[in-house]
Amino acid sequence: MSQQHPQEFPSYTGEPPRPQQSPPPAQPVANGNGSRVAATAARTQNWWNETLHKLSLHARVTLLAAVAVGLAVAIVSIAAYVTVRQQMYQNLDNSLSQRAIQASQKGVLTNLTNLQKASADALGLSDIRVAVLAANGQSFAPTNSPLPPMGTDELQVARSQDSVVSLRTVGVRNGGSHFRVVAVPARFCPVGWSDQCESNSDFLQPGALVVAQSLGPIDQTLHNLGIVLWAFGLIGVIGAALAGNAVARSGLRPLARLTGAAEHVAATEDLKPIPVGGTDEISRLAVAFNAMLGALAQSRDRQRRLVGDAGHELRTPLTSVRTNLDLLAQADKRGGLRPEDRQQLLDDVRAQMDELTQLIGDLTELARDTPQVRNAELIELSNVVEDAVIKVRRRAPGLEWHVQLTPFPVWGDERLLGRAVMNLLDNAAKYSVPEGAEQRADGQPVGHVTVRLQDGVLTVTDSGPGIAEADLPHVFDRFYRSSEARSRPGSGLGLAIVKHAAEQHGGMIYARNAPGAGAQFTLWLPHAATQTR
Repeated sequence: MSQQHPQEFPSYTGEPPRPQQSPPPAQPVANGNGSRVAATAARTQNWWNETLHKLSLHARVTLLAAVAVGLAVAIVSIAAYVTVRQQMYQNLDNSLSQRAIQASQKGVLTNLTNLQKASADALGLSDIRVAVLAANGQSFAPTNSPLPPMGTDELQVARSQDSVVSLRTVGVRNGGSHFRVVAVPARFCPVGWSDQCESNSDFLQPGALVVAQSLGPIDQTLHNLGIVLWAFGLIGVIGAALAGNAVARSGLRPLARLTGAAEHVAATEDLKPIPVGGTDEISRLAVAFNAMLGALAQSRDRQRRLVGDAGHELRTPLTSVRTNLDLLAQADKRGGLRPEDRQQLLDDVRAQMDELTQLIGDLTELARDTPQVRNAELIELSNVVEDAVIKVRRRAPGLEWHVQLTPFPVWGDERLLGRAVMNLLDNAAKYSVPEGAEQRADGQPVGHVTVRLQDGVLTVTDSGPGIAEADLPHVFDRFYRSSEARSRPGSGLGLAIVKHAAEQHGGMIYARNAPGAGAQFTLWLPHAATQTR
């Protein structure tokens, strides 16, 4: 006889099982727990940021490459593992369902007489367990074959006898039996009733054919797949870290060279440019660094020239003042000078002190080696020119002034622009007056100056002898004085200040000889609407 395996099932009453009472809804998490989680997340983020800031750029690039590849490998591995797992389970479910349905329809396994004589090996089902479950909970299996796991789901299929198929996983993974169990409705023939069942189907009893297959081989395959994915993922991360290290070392080598050059400049003040090769971002940084070094070298050279020229120019008035004071002291020891001689000597000292004061002011202005004007404000250039004309006209009463001004707003430093315009007008007034002829006897002007401002272009033309062609390229150089100007007062810094002011305001200045007149200086400044501030 076939094995009968009584199991404890609830008695069959023809009523469907009562649904289980649902558990009470979960209580919401208290606000305190949310605050603690947020605080923990904030501390973790702060720790991560501090750790990253402590790492070098080389280490950060290596870590970034390893983390990026690690995340990519992890995503691909998880996707591959889940896909393979789902596909294997789907194939197993389809196979089990088809085999169970075919077996129930053929009636070989549902005939308990045949079932007791057959074995799983003879039926080609050596990898699975098979049994017939009656509606009353009694189960039948082949001789010497263990029962598949069965429960209320399989019993419900046996009692309902509809087209519903039960499919579930039974057991604990990595802990003994672990099966995928399928139950299909089937009508079985009791033991010894084979002839009656063949002649009359009313002798068939309601039940279910239960087929179970161990998931051990699938679990082992998935386990091996997981090991392979982890191994290849680890190899990929290590390879990415090594590749990132190599890329960081190669890519940051120019940056290290640039850092060494900057440290060398800081230690030795040697502003020699570094060699640049390539067109990448670091090469562009090296080009910008070389440009900065060039600008620093030019600024240092200008400062050195300024200091050297200032020392040379200061030596003359200081020597003159010292000589006059020594002469005054020696004369006092011998009884003093006549009042008119003493007054003349003091006037010379005052003149030299005024020259020193102007020279020091010019040097202070030129020492501000800034590329742009600071604290710029909106000013009306015509007002600045008009104020300068009024001041210079008082100092040169023997000149005739032709002034034509149109309004023109600019952004800039009113004090610096006023000084630049004043220097232009003083220069024109100085060379428009012939030497030794401050005023004519007939009251006529000894010269004239034309001042015109239109569309931001200030033109100052004098009636002097003009500028020699050899001197035109150098009139705006610091301390430069032509041979004709050496006999006149001045330090050679006035026009240099004009050029300095024009460049700081984004403008330009140039000089030429006007046809039929003397020298002509043209100062151009951009309109306030086009200036950046």
